[in-house]
Amino acid sequence: MLSKASSLWYVDASDPTAVLRANHDPDPDAALALATQLYADHDVTPVMVGTLGGCAGPDRDEVYIGCYPGLTVVCSTQAAQVHPTALPELLIRPLASEHTYLVAFDTTHGWGAFAHWERGEFRRAFSATRVNILEDEGLPLVWERSYWAGEHPVCWQPGELPDANALPFDPPDFADAANDEWLGFHYRAPAADGTLGPGDISVCGFTLMPKGHMPDPAEVIPAPQRHLNGVARRRGLFGWLGGGDRVS
Repeated sequence: MLSKASSLWYVDASDPTAVLRANHDPDPDAALALATQLYADHDVTPVMVGTLGGCAGPDRDEVYIGCYPGLTVVCSTQAAQVHPTALPELLIRPLASEHTYLVAFDTTHGWGAFAHWERGEFRRAFSATRVNILEDEGLPLVWERSYWAGEHPVCWQPGELPDANALPFDPPDFADAANDEWLGFHYRAPAADGTLGPGDISVCGFTLMPKGHMPDPAEVIPAPQRHLNGVARRRGLFGWLGGGDRVS
């Protein structure tokens, strides 16, 4: 169960879940081209292949991208928008996709957010902590009804005192429900046997440095490798990585 995610999905496929289930390998060249497009003011270096199970909530100097037929996912701190409608235009539709989905949450702060654009036109956005709604724009979607009706209450921890003003749901779970509705899998709920989970979806990882500040690769000491739910698996398929798998 992930505690943090900040992801953007660009979808043209009519059945994105089927694409993700098909066990395609992500296209590393397309991922590098998109990373270079989105971070033109940075030096972008490929460093590893991982999965959403370990890479959905990256650090500021990282981006993880998975390019599949009719579907692309970008995991970046820029997706962790308190106000999703303030997402930079470049990130809303860099690929002229039919749908753009934002799904982000951080359980440490009890915060969750999601948003949807159709052909670049805004449709729906929500962002909240357990007590404060930070953004609620567009028409609520049908699948939201059970959450607003209190059918998914917050699971308070022993010793926690429920706030009288708390929402009738936990925002991270609300955001995760949006992800399941749009992409067909949960970040937070344990994947049952045979169901799609974040550890099944591979992404190409890149480090980001301001232009001209990238160290000499010969001087870089590889950092400890992440081993969360399949990170750095199937490295042999990606000769583009060159050196050892690592995350700075």
